[in-house]
Amino acid sequence: MMDAMEAIFTRRSTRRMKPDLPPRELIERVIEAGRAAPSGSNSQTTHMIVITNGKVLDELAAIVQEAFAAMEIGPEAYVSLRNSVSAAKKGGYVFHYGAPVLIVTANRKGYGNAIADSACTLENMMIAANALGLGSCWINQLHWLDEDASVRGYLEKLGLKANETVTGGLILGCYDGQPVRGKLKRTGNPVTWIE
Repeated sequence: MMDAMEAIFTRRSTRRMKPDLPPRELIERVIEAGRAAPSGSNSQTTHMIVITNGKVLDELAAIVQEAFAAMEIGPEAYVSLRNSVSAAKKGGYVFHYGAPVLIVTANRKGYGNAIADSACTLENMMIAANALGLGSCWINQLHWLDEDASVRGYLEKLGLKANETVTGGLILGCYDGQPVRGKLKRTGNPVTWIE
């Protein structure tokens, strides 16, 4: 298995995965890495809803497509949101890219660290997935649709609590082809040193 630094520096997002489920023990290890993430005041309130049922993924994708297709947004909207809405209006949009595993993260509404805690959980899971030879990608479509009644209603049937907000999601699976790895050149994320 990779060491931590290698797993961080070689991690790349992928949306191309085989439709077959990865071995259950690998999925569980990824989830445990997420559960080990830090949280504000050690609150440990990030809720993970793990969906591996293909029928449920298909139903959720149809609900998400319908919600995005009905959405009207302006040119100032975030690029990924515009792309999701545009794709949904064309039809055939599958927000989870056909990945066999979707892990939805949620946290308490009104909790100031909800996004930060969930981000740590998602990052831990992506690094663990890379170390275990699995592909992953953070997706935000369900977060953007958190207040859509049909999406929330369906997610609540799957275990989302009424007092929780959807904070993100992760698709997970076995690579379809060779994994793309390698250190990316970083030109953003500036660093200021005060010595």
